Amino acid sequence: MARVINTNSPGKRRSAYMRTVAEILRRLSQQQEVNQDTKDSVAWIVYCLRGIEGTVEESMLAWEKRGYWKKSDDFQQKWWWASLLAKSIEDMVASQDWEKLPDLMIRLFPHVADIQISRLTRDPKEWRGAYSKLMQKHQP
Repeated sequence: MARVINTNSPGKRRSAYMRTVAEILRRLSQQQEVNQDTKDSVAWIVYCLRGIEGTVEESMLAWEKRGYWKKSDDFQQKWWWASLLAKSIEDMVASQDWEKLPDLMIRLFPHVADIQISRLTRDPKEWRGAYSKLMQKHQP
């Protein structure tokens, strides 16, 4: 029986999330006002950061299962920013405090600054409706 190889590893998914965040930041930097597309884009960033957080936990569990406690802890520390920024951005969206958007994007940018984007490959249709989905979570 042949060995099964998972081609959708946490690292690949994390890279895809990071690329999406980088592309959205590029698109947001070209917008002059907060409109529906801006809101959907920012909400999708929250979902991407949550996805990154999930892949980090998945990797940590695999290392802990093998007894690599230090490696797991170091990895968590390296990616801690994703969950913190996801919470901050989600709070900003929920409270409709869009004046904080530039500051949060500036805080996010250094984490994706090394991603080279020669052309935009993500389709904005991918995150259309993300704002409504995120806001449903905050409805009483």
